[in-house]
Amino acid sequence: MTATPSTPCPACGSPASGRFCSTCGASLLPRQCEGCRADLSSQARFCHRCGRPVGGAAAAGAAAGGSDRSAWIFAGALSLLLVGFIIYKVSADAPAPQVPAMANAGSAGGEGAPGGPGAPPDISQMTPRERFDRLFNRIMTAAEQRDSAQVQRFTPMALGAYAQLDQYDADARYHAAVLHLQAGDPKAALALADTILAESPGHLFGYIIRGTAAEYTKDPAALARARRDFAGHFPAESASAKPEYRDHAPVIEEFLQAARR
Repeated sequence: MTATPSTPCPACGSPASGRFCSTCGASLLPRQCEGCRADLSSQARFCHRCGRPVGGAAAAGAAAGGSDRSAWIFAGALSLLLVGFIIYKVSADAPAPQVPAMANAGSAGGEGAPGGPGAPPDISQMTPRERFDRLFNRIMTAAEQRDSAQVQRFTPMALGAYAQLDQYDADARYHAAVLHLQAGDPKAALALADTILAESPGHLFGYIIRGTAAEYTKDPAALARARRDFAGHFPAESASAKPEYRDHAPVIEEFLQAARR
């Protein structure tokens, strides 16, 4: 009896005969392309002549593609959840902007101001002073709402608008000092207080800025001195009826009560 000749298995290379490899189980039967009838190897997944998927290759590919898509969808959803969690934690843990006790918007509001009616104005069409006042009001509103992102975004813009003013008065310098204090720069605020008092000796804003900066830097001696000077100049200054005093009356009254205590 003549032994059946063996041939190398196309899958594992072991000597094999019959219909299946005894080592790995791969089929040894000849196959033909369902499209062009070309002879195919037992392990071919695509026809070498026409490129048609062979047998279960198409279904396997579709299943694999579906599996890949499912994996990508799952990974994408997981990434979105992770990013959302990070944003939530950062927002929840971020400290709220500190609003100086001396801060209030004054009377520079109006149409388009934060909280006011109408659409936001185009600040590029405003004068430098109008632009500065609008930005200052927006920052104060954002700070009161604990919106750190808005405060950080607009404070540099407001200070830039202040630097572009063609003339300065005590009210503008006071607002700029508030921004510097809110940004954590008491030295810049104190410099503005010195300028206010040099131009208008006894001006109440100078002492309010000094006192608030002393609170920020935890300097009780400087705070007591600012309150004493404020109280000493208050009668004459309040009688002068400066318009900026009227605009910031709540802040002045609060500082006066603290000085009297």
